[in-house]
Amino acid sequence: MPIEMSPADFDALVDRALDDIPDELAMLVRNVVVLVEDDAPEDDPDLLGLYDGIALTERWGDPVMELPDRIFIFRNNLLDMCESVEELVDEVRITVVHEVAHHFGIDDDRLHDLGYA
Repeated sequence: MPIEMSPADFDALVDRALDDIPDELAMLVRNVVVLVEDDAPEDDPDLLGLYDGIALTERWGDPVMELPDRIFIFRNNLLDMCESVEELVDEVRITVVHEVAHHFGIDDDRLHDLGYA
């Protein structure tokens, strides 16, 4: 049975997952906004999260004049897949780390090896 949680409480889980990223890595994340959306895009309805941007490994120059990269976390899919608040906390953390890792250029195969896929 899916978890029920208010949008504000879910946002707090995402904030906590972001706060748990080690400072050494967090300070390297630049020009990225994290957005919580209720639903994944229609063309990929099973997504838990999505990184929309150019990985740091693919960039050149200073991103100051560029629009920010975006990380989307899809609330309803995460709520639907979890059976307990503890499981939800873990899945939100994994999803946030997974999408931040894409910002650093880490692909899905390597994330799977590390347990974040």
